[in-house]
Amino acid sequence: MPQRILTLTTDFGLDDHFVGVMKGVILGIAPSARIVDVCHSVSPFEVIEGAFTIAQAYTYFPPGTVHVVVVDPGVGSSRRPIVARAAGQYFVGPDNGVFCMVFAKEKHQVRAVTAGKYFLQDVSHTFHGRDVFAPVAAQLCRGLPWSRLGKLIDDYHRGFQVEPQRIGRRIWSGMVFKADHFGNLITNLETAEFPQLRLRPFELAVGARRLSRLVSTFSDAPPGEPVVVPGSCGYLEIAVNQGNAAKMLGCGTGSPVELSIY
Repeated sequence: MPQRILTLTTDFGLDDHFVGVMKGVILGIAPSARIVDVCHSVSPFEVIEGAFTIAQAYTYFPPGTVHVVVVDPGVGSSRRPIVARAAGQYFVGPDNGVFCMVFAKEKHQVRAVTAGKYFLQDVSHTFHGRDVFAPVAAQLCRGLPWSRLGKLIDDYHRGFQVEPQRIGRRIWSGMVFKADHFGNLITNLETAEFPQLRLRPFELAVGARRLSRLVSTFSDAPPGEPVVVPGSCGYLEIAVNQGNAAKMLGCGTGSPVELSIY
């Protein structure tokens, strides 16, 4: 039996039994699976945040890895379970756009998962992570050919508008992908797209504030001052040295931002 890595990304948190139960299901089917927790603190129901999280993680895993992502506000509805193959890896989760940022980067194929014999026997309407996604992913870890899970489809959810929009000669409208554990606001403004920020005056509007200072790292700013930082994820972040930008500015996933370069 092949020993594959299986990752889990959810909005379940760790206060309840949900994550542990999913791991139990996986290990019951694929005892040699190497389970890696990517994140279980995705903000509840925030599919865009889940999409950002897995897009940041998958490139660091080897070919053959199976990724399970469960951020699924439509659980139990008509939305389909899917499995995708991209970058030599597998992605299992709901057809709700949660893989859109992976699909935007990689050539991919998608199958609707219709082979119910690989689900648990009694499928709950509210816990597909346990009853559908975990067992399907475990079967892939065991070496099941993914073609047995269902037919290829091309009408899958293409996702959301995650690219910033140019709304003026030097004005871009964007959004916050997520607030991290420290309260840093990670935007969808890619650092590499705006090299002129180091050379020209700018303002980044977020909440009721307009920020105009770019620093290389958090400690370059005085404690308590909100600033713009080129983050490790490749996007511009709004941060407060030794503080919490999300709380200070009252912003989070989906909050609008606007960048003006003068």
